[in-house]
Amino acid sequence: MDIKQFKAGSWIQQSRYKSFSPSKINIEWIVSDPQINQLLEEANLKLGELNAISAIVPDVNLFIKMHVLKEAVTSNKIEGTRTNIEEAVLPERDIEPEKINDWEEVQNYVKAMNDAIDKLKKLPISTRLIKQVHKILLTSVRGQHKHPGEFRSSQNWIGGAAIQDAVFVPPVHTELNNLLSDLEKFINNTQIKVPHLIKIAIVHYQFETIHPFLDGNGRVGRLLITLYLVSNGLLSKPALYLSDFFEKNRQLYYDNLSNVHSKNNLEQWIKFFLVAVIETSKNSIETFNHILLLRKEIEEKDILKLNKKITLAKKFLNYLYSQPIVALQDVIDELKITKPTANAIITDFVNLNILKETTGKKRNRIYTFEKYISLFK
Repeated sequence: MDIKQFKAGSWIQQSRYKSFSPSKINIEWIVSDPQINQLLEEANLKLGELNAISAIVPDVNLFIKMHVLKEAVTSNKIEGTRTNIEEAVLPERDIEPEKINDWEEVQNYVKAMNDAIDKLKKLPISTRLIKQVHKILLTSVRGQHKHPGEFRSSQNWIGGAAIQDAVFVPPVHTELNNLLSDLEKFINNTQIKVPHLIKIAIVHYQFETIHPFLDGNGRVGRLLITLYLVSNGLLSKPALYLSDFFEKNRQLYYDNLSNVHSKNNLEQWIKFFLVAVIETSKNSIETFNHILLLRKEIEEKDILKLNKKITLAKKFLNYLYSQPIVALQDVIDELKITKPTANAIITDFVNLNILKETTGKKRNRIYTFEKYISLFK
């Protein structure tokens, strides 16, 4: 089917409202729009560049952790949390009580992403995997009473004080099995020749339209994008996350999704999605380039001044790439060194302007690798 001819579905009259019943998507899609094809070519090129640079960055997994953390912060921000990336890297002991719930939601997102990436080594993307992601996301946080890891068995809605004035009412729960089966088949259908980025754009739209959970659908749907890219080899490392683009263009994100089921305008959603891939890839490439420059400056200039301490300094620096805010005890535990030695290496890094003490206290001090964290803002 040509995407131009797509009919999103139909509105079904229920007792007091109309729900939207989406069309199934497991078919061979044809793209005849020249603009989409041009954007698709550019998006694939940028993804290739990102893949290439992530392959040559030494110890790339150290930096991937921060990419995942940034995605967790931004995806949860779309849902209303207020944790920033500095708070997200802190251990629970350093989080203010009034911020702990938002912090826990971000940590759950990181756990869900890492767990799913690991499971992809043995499992395809499936409803089973999606439910496991959802279960981790909602464990012991807001939404924990809305059946984590289980598809809904009642009606939900988006916007509005009640279902009668909702902005959008997803399909009734009795349709979920058929719709999710169709979605799973489409994700894993290797017989149809649909470009991967077109495919995941359609998958994301369909998942958000089905809205299969009582809570957490947005986060699961955005996480699904990265899982698909990794699962199908478009990314060798999970280094691309679209939540930052979606958050900065939040109204356009919602409008373009909404216009698919209200106006059958799947083309515009795909264009928006491809632009998101292009711009986010550019930003991720730029971030990796800045990381390489910063690393070169510190390793080839700054810590060479430490003479006999260079081996310890390099070990400490590698730790900071994955944990850029530390306290004295963290350094003692991670590097397995004495308190005086830890104090000395921290002081050296402060004097070299690598670390900055951010509390102003004499005790329980916290040190921040600000130049590095700023690359992910």
